[in-house]
Amino acid sequence: MKKISIVSPCYNEQDNVRACHEAVRALFERELPGYEREHIFADNCSTDGTVAILREIAASDPAVKIVVNARNFGVFRSTFNALQYASGDATLLMLPVDLQDPPELIPRFVRMWEEGHEVVAGQRSNREEGLVMRSMRGLFYRIVNRLAGFEIPEGVGEFQLVDRKVLDCILKYDDHYPYIRGMVAACGFKRVVVPYVWKSRKHGVSKIRIWELFDQAFNGMFSFTNVPMRLCTLFGFGIAGLCLLYALITLAAYLTAPHLAPRGVVSLVLGVFFLFSIQLIFIGLLGEYVTSIHAQVRRGPLVTERERINID
Repeated sequence: MKKISIVSPCYNEQDNVRACHEAVRALFERELPGYEREHIFADNCSTDGTVAILREIAASDPAVKIVVNARNFGVFRSTFNALQYASGDATLLMLPVDLQDPPELIPRFVRMWEEGHEVVAGQRSNREEGLVMRSMRGLFYRIVNRLAGFEIPEGVGEFQLVDRKVLDCILKYDDHYPYIRGMVAACGFKRVVVPYVWKSRKHGVSKIRIWELFDQAFNGMFSFTNVPMRLCTLFGFGIAGLCLLYALITLAAYLTAPHLAPRGVVSLVLGVFFLFSIQLIFIGLLGEYVTSIHAQVRRGPLVTERERINID
């Protein structure tokens, strides 16, 4: 009997974890009776009753495994750490317990995987969220695809079912801040995309704040490419060329028609402030890479676990 592993990260989701477990369990009993289920919950040090509920679930269902972190390490680190405990022939990389990604698609994912697709990626073709957030997410995917040497289809996140060999390839990455969807795309393999509607939350509020989304976006842009730094170099040469051209034009105007040459300090001040702002932007980009390198070189643990339940 083939085994399907599912990883569900959670943090302060006492209103959702039981519903998530029941939805997946019922789905396997009804539509996937010929498959063994392995459901791994990765708790990011919840401060509410989430862990207590998970203990109750694990006590009555041996297919449930739990990893409890010593603190909140973020959804990507927590999920990547939990993936190492997945033992299935295929693994759903992330099914958040809020069920905004519909578990009803899992049987379809499994069938497509059985047809030979090594990566079955869910694509959020429609989102039940505001126009601003939809536009920002779309812009992010366009920027990443322009910069990276591989394609991440717009709307594709970690709601993907991958074959065992794909997961083994992903777990070879030693990254302090794993960008999982980028790792899947970088590994390659035969992929099919399944569009779906990303639903709004039914219970509770999202624990991921806007600044965390920006942090994830910058990590995605800087993890797999050095194009931003190359663009800075090219832009710097371009600005230097324009400044030299402006200087030559000013000198020519002063020698041939002094009354037409720029006077005063306004143009000088504007030029200085413009170049200064460009330098700050470039230093910030350089700082992103240096910070990432520093974190990677320190070689600290990706996640510190406080407890494992139903995991040998």
